[in-house]
Amino acid sequence: MRVFISVDMEGITGLVSWSQCSRPNGKFYDYGYARQMMTHDINAAIRGARRAGATEIVVKDSHGNSKNLLIADLEPGVELISGEGRPGDGMMWGIGETNNGKPFDAAMLVGYHAKAGTLRGIMEHTITGGVHRMFLESGETKTEIGEIGVAMLTAGAYGIPIVMVSSDDLACAEAKAHVPTIVTAETKTGLARYMGKLKHPSVTGPLIEEAAYQALQSKHPLFHVELPARVSIEFNRAEMAEMCMWLQGAERQDAYTVAATFQDFHALHKFCWACWMLSFKGIDTQD
Repeated sequence: MRVFISVDMEGITGLVSWSQCSRPNGKFYDYGYARQMMTHDINAAIRGARRAGATEIVVKDSHGNSKNLLIADLEPGVELISGEGRPGDGMMWGIGETNNGKPFDAAMLVGYHAKAGTLRGIMEHTITGGVHRMFLESGETKTEIGEIGVAMLTAGAYGIPIVMVSSDDLACAEAKAHVPTIVTAETKTGLARYMGKLKHPSVTGPLIEEAAYQALQSKHPLFHVELPARVSIEFNRAEMAEMCMWLQGAERQDAYTVAATFQDFHALHKFCWACWMLSFKGIDTQD
């Protein structure tokens, strides 16, 4: 059995603020601790997947610059996708790769977080701090999605189910809203954006391991979108949306919102990432 695990940081055991989980510089003084706990959680998921029969596990480091996990600290025998620099499937980069023609059988999301605007969600956001809300419309259905939903849709586009998510209680509920049968492991309870009731690592390790094991014991439906589909991204600031109008097919719904319609999910996903990256450039226009 081949298993793909994408790991983020905000939903990891013991973490509640950006000073812990951002990237290596003096401002984020607790980053070393966050890396330690990130490794703790992913290793628990690896052990659970192996106990369920996984023979090949690929881990995708998906937080920030994607250079957080130290391969020497991971459970032996896994492969790690680290760093950034090539376009692809975003936080699920590598999910579409096969081994001798065999695709991944299942995927998991470890340490993910709730979408932007989730009340009490610890460090809730969607990709960048500039995204206020994001919606996906297909036929008569309109669904608000965040990073969990995007990851699920990306895996679903390859016919691969997301079977387990670990995070705070709000993000776990978000995952279940998309796929009710998904197995979740709650590492903490959200009390405010930067405040939570934290479970001890001695509790979350076995919890994540058991969730990974149980998740691979049964079949789970795909989270996918019927095409054509329309995505709309509402930013916090108008200048962020303005920069996205460089993209072919982009439509300005209002001062803050950019939308586009696609016949192919991978093109839709690529458009989203281009918008998110261009939104950073929009902030520079005020200088």
